[in-house]
Amino acid sequence: MKLITILGARPQFIKAATVSRAIVEHNRRATDSSQIEEKILHTGQHYDANMSDVFFRALEIPRPAWNLQCGGIGSHAEATARMMTGIERVLLDERPDRVLVYGDTDSTLAGALTAAKLHIPVAHVEAGLRSFNRRMPEEINRVLTDHLADRLFCPTHAAIDHLRREGITDGVMHTGDVMYDAALIFGSLAARRSTVIESLGLTPKAFYLTTVHRAENTDDVTRLTAIVRALIEASTPTCPVVWPLHPRTRSRLEAYGLLAPLSDAVRLTDPVDYWDMVRLEQSAAAILTDSGGIQKEAYFHRTPCVTLRDETEWTETVEAGWNSVVGCDPDRILRALYEPSPTRHEIADFGDGHAAEHIVRALF
Repeated sequence: MKLITILGARPQFIKAATVSRAIVEHNRRATDSSQIEEKILHTGQHYDANMSDVFFRALEIPRPAWNLQCGGIGSHAEATARMMTGIERVLLDERPDRVLVYGDTDSTLAGALTAAKLHIPVAHVEAGLRSFNRRMPEEINRVLTDHLADRLFCPTHAAIDHLRREGITDGVMHTGDVMYDAALIFGSLAARRSTVIESLGLTPKAFYLTTVHRAENTDDVTRLTAIVRALIEASTPTCPVVWPLHPRTRSRLEAYGLLAPLSDAVRLTDPVDYWDMVRLEQSAAAILTDSGGIQKEAYFHRTPCVTLRDETEWTETVEAGWNSVVGCDPDRILRALYEPSPTRHEIADFGDGHAAEHIVRALF
């Protein structure tokens, strides 16, 4: 089987690392007729070296055969159109048996739509997620990708239910979550490889970690101002807020005049590499984020999470007491941070830590 994997953003690199490892293991045992030849196409959606190149090195993902360098290009429409043009050229030249896409980025939709128009089967890892907020570009991307794919690999049974309600039942399977695989594979390595806690002078479980990157927060001055206000109030000398800044978020903070007051109270850093991010997630007293992936990573590392959105795709983490969805209201943010749920339980639905192996077997 000739497989082209299409990636573009940090969460996809981590997910792909687990599946690429499983492909290598599969090929070691497989006959010649059932070998998988995987080639990676990187759209360049995340173009900063700390957001992209470093993940391929750190996670030992096969180097991309193509990089379309589409990062930082205008609107969603402009970026997606350029990705599709580049992806089409590659698919016409390569004629793969299948295209594999991950998650819900513009790269995901560009890969799925281009492949479908060329009648190349599409497999979607992390299918069936729904926030039911169509204002989010990620929601549009994931819904359309699911309706284009013929293999839909769902991390939870709730995702399967969402697809069923939309009339999608063929090719659907519960694999568990590849991010749980990654937490098991890479969590202990991060504790050994990362020195970020020492280099930032932090004390484990005596700091808060935050990430903010979604357009609904960064492009709305009212929402971003409210979040910044809460972070400034939460950050203290004995328990500081640490914020590795996404480049786009930094530019918005500067444009809104929020960067200077924030810098006086919060520990701002450049984007960190994968090992450092995992170590920060493991060591934080709590995580404040608008990232879907980090909500799950917080649970996998058993760190309480405060979600800076009005809804979440990962309702399991809320129901289990590990996650509070609070929007951008400073009072709700601080209350969730200082008064986490007293009752928490484990979530079996994320699988057995072998989601990638289940996915590789189902590619044929």
